[in-house]
Amino acid sequence: MSTQAPTFTQPLQNVVALEGSAASFEAQISGFPVPEVSWFRDGQVLSAAALPGVQISFSDGRAVLRIPAVTAAHSGRFSVRATNGAGQATSTAELLVTAETAPPTFLQRLQTSTVRQGSQVRLNVRITGIPTPVVKFYREGAEIQSSADFRILQDGDLYSLLIAEAFPEDSGTYSATATNSSGRATSTCELLVQGELCQLLWVITAEWTLSEPELCAQEKNQFQQRKPRR
Repeated sequence: MSTQAPTFTQPLQNVVALEGSAASFEAQISGFPVPEVSWFRDGQVLSAAALPGVQISFSDGRAVLRIPAVTAAHSGRFSVRATNGAGQATSTAELLVTAETAPPTFLQRLQTSTVRQGSQVRLNVRITGIPTPVVKFYREGAEIQSSADFRILQDGDLYSLLIAEAFPEDSGTYSATATNSSGRATSTCELLVQGELCQLLWVITAEWTLSEPELCAQEKNQFQQRKPRR
């Protein structure tokens, strides 16, 4: 039988694999004498030692490279080269490893609450998602930035908006949004901060003046002063 340069009767195909799953490249090669087969990754010679866990075989013209559990680091361009005395041939394909994804989901949603002025308030949500969602808090549609008055905390999947000291003007609609590459989710609640019935207030008229105790006793249903936000 005359010599025949290597030929790929079935070239490599691009592979997309989920992270943690197995991925395989296969090629069918003809040629005489039987070609020697070498594998490359991004132009570098590949071996079981260079890529731990990789399984390489060549039998009856079938070349196989198998990775039992791929990671993102395995992504790249893979090539198989077949060589004999009559020549050589190369086939190349891409391996793309993708991560499992899941849209944000609220395991614990915001809860509507009523508190007294001066109380500490903590609005909690628990959120899951892959990749880990970016979580933001809003009041009346305006994003809340972490500050001395409003602290945004995270502990694992628990996200909290901590209001150190609540005032009536902090009342309103609060929301938490969670966003990742797979989607977006929102949870909303109402916060009512009740002001003090009796506050230091002087009512001066042309003929008389009422101090706070007198006001509380006589006119507490008609006068209320809101403490300004610091």
